[in-house]
Amino acid sequence: VSFDDKYYYGEQEFSVEKNAVTDVKVVKSVDPSLDREATRVVKSMPNWIPGKQNGSAVRVKYTVPVTFRLQ
Repeated sequence: VSFDDKYYYGEQEFSVEKNAVTDVKVVKSVDPSLDREATRVVKSMPNWIPGKQNGSAVRVKYTVPVTFRLQ
């Protein structure tokens, strides 16, 4: 795959529960190789603190934009 010096935008979705990032998946695909890299980066993020509801930890789902600039 060849890319110009442009920006490419995708989206990743993941859940945070009990200090772990889980259920990582591609929501908006760019290219299979870029999707794999975005998934790798999200999975390697430091653990997040889960949300709380009525004092108990609960799963929270996030969707984040991912921007690639390839030169």
